[in-house]
Amino acid sequence: MLDDRKTAILAAVVQEYIATAQPVGSASIVRSEVVDVSSATVRNELSVLEKEGYLVQPHTSAGRIPTDRGYRYFVDHLTTPGRLDRTTQRQVGEFFSAAHGRLEEILHQTSNLLADLTHSAAVVVGPRAEAVAVRSVQIVGLTDSLATVVVVLANGTVENTTVELLDVDDEARISSAAAHLSLQLAGSVLGEVRSIGTSGDSDTDRLCTASLTAIQSVASADHVYTGGASEVARAFDAVEVVRSVLHTLEQQFVVVSLVSDIVNRGMSVAIGVEHGVEPLSACSVVVSPVVVDGEHLGSVGVLGPTRMNYPQALATVDIVSEQLAHRIDEG
Repeated sequence: MLDDRKTAILAAVVQEYIATAQPVGSASIVRSEVVDVSSATVRNELSVLEKEGYLVQPHTSAGRIPTDRGYRYFVDHLTTPGRLDRTTQRQVGEFFSAAHGRLEEILHQTSNLLADLTHSAAVVVGPRAEAVAVRSVQIVGLTDSLATVVVVLANGTVENTTVELLDVDDEARISSAAAHLSLQLAGSVLGEVRSIGTSGDSDTDRLCTASLTAIQSVASADHVYTGGASEVARAFDAVEVVRSVLHTLEQQFVVVSLVSDIVNRGMSVAIGVEHGVEPLSACSVVVSPVVVDGEHLGSVGVLGPTRMNYPQALATVDIVSEQLAHRIDEG
């Protein structure tokens, strides 16, 4: 634990580096008047903070910049979620008040909103379809050998996939299978259904079982939406870092695993190498779970350089996750 003076100086370095992206020297600390000591004392304290791993000096004649350890101390001891200005609060409120239509589109728009508010890459992980109750099912023939299965869920999500048909699967049998499957599944949570009751016709039952298997396979996938990739790209000077970050954001499985792991570890902020995804070692991630009736149905988060504005990012993901939870709960 740092003493009060070192804590104040570290906080000043972190805040100024976040604001300017330039190494911070002792003169800046003295001018800020965060501590009432001489420039020589500030230089000595900066040197101690560097030796203890909270700061690093990129060049001999340059000032200091925070290390991951310095950011971690700042987040753990000096940071609470900031208070968003009224304009931003109103923007979030108006967005969710006007958000209608399919849940997938709302989640996609939410990722763009979060990116716009934080000037970072945004990630929104929505509820898996397998965790949601079924509203209705339709089976529609596409060709003589192929049909599409469409499931409308209680939260407005629509899942669809294809199933193969046999020669005996005429329009009447497809219609019969759709009616029976919808009757059997309506009100049931898709991922909890293990079997369906018999219809009295073996071919209809076979088509229902094939359709259920196909849609459950699709429903087990995560829904993840990213926005603001260009924002995070502008935050780095090194082309290789930008390329690595953008490539990683394109990998849905990696993004979902990253966010889920942070939430499961009970963290709201993962800094640099803490999140364990090496291509994103120059980034921090701020996340908040989306909780409805005590159940974790998704997450929202932002990803940016380690010098991100942590208080503002924490406040933003908190209010967006809360509003998104209300919207999902309303169905």
